[in-house]
Amino acid sequence: MNAPPYAWHASADEAAWVHDAAAALRGALEQALARAPRALILLSGGSTPAPVHHALATADLDWSRIVVSLVDERDVEPGTDGSNARLAEGTLLRGRAAAAEFWPLRPAHAALDAAVAAANARWHAAAGTLALAAVVLGMGEDAHTASLFPGSRDLAVALATREPYAAIDASGCAGAGRWPRRISLTPAGWAAAPLRMLLLRGDAKRAVFERATEADALHAPVRAALDVPGVPLHVHWCAA
Repeated sequence: MNAPPYAWHASADEAAWVHDAAAALRGALEQALARAPRALILLSGGSTPAPVHHALATADLDWSRIVVSLVDERDVEPGTDGSNARLAEGTLLRGRAAAAEFWPLRPAHAALDAAVAAANARWHAAAGTLALAAVVLGMGEDAHTASLFPGSRDLAVALATREPYAAIDASGCAGAGRWPRRISLTPAGWAAAPLRMLLLRGDAKRAVFERATEADALHAPVRAALDVPGVPLHVHWCAA
């Protein structure tokens, strides 16, 4: 299988990695705000993107016209252990960026299927007034991205759907940990982003990614971020 093209951005250290990734996201938001009344950025949870979020929060943007949401969320109550919403709000929605609007994927007391349906309906309703600026992805040691886990029973459906979000049951997938039930962005969702960014750190993650470029998306779901036509996936990596 031939590896698709992607843009590799290697940084000498964490400071350069944070600066370059945040600058690219700031530029994407500026461009989106120039072509639409509002701009949307989709973030990943976890510790890896946190310093990039902190840096982006200081950007001189019209945050009142920016909507922040997530590429995935666990089926947990907002603000509880495991909530990606709590992580995103704590790392980005501060300072200047506190003026942004936040769209949770899993509202309080919502059933997972209802949360997926609401997220998809909101996405479609915003078309024309909200420009998707960027999608920020991460990757696990099992080559999952967003909440698309290899071996999950819903993976094939999520990869093929035309809806931006799908429900995922990753029961039995070690990478899902204590939260197998998820809502995840799909390739149909990230296809519209003029900037698709993957944040990686460490030699181990680099090796996983390089193997994934030669695999298929069912075995290495991050491959699906490479296979979407249009702009290349921008991979920002630093060794430490």
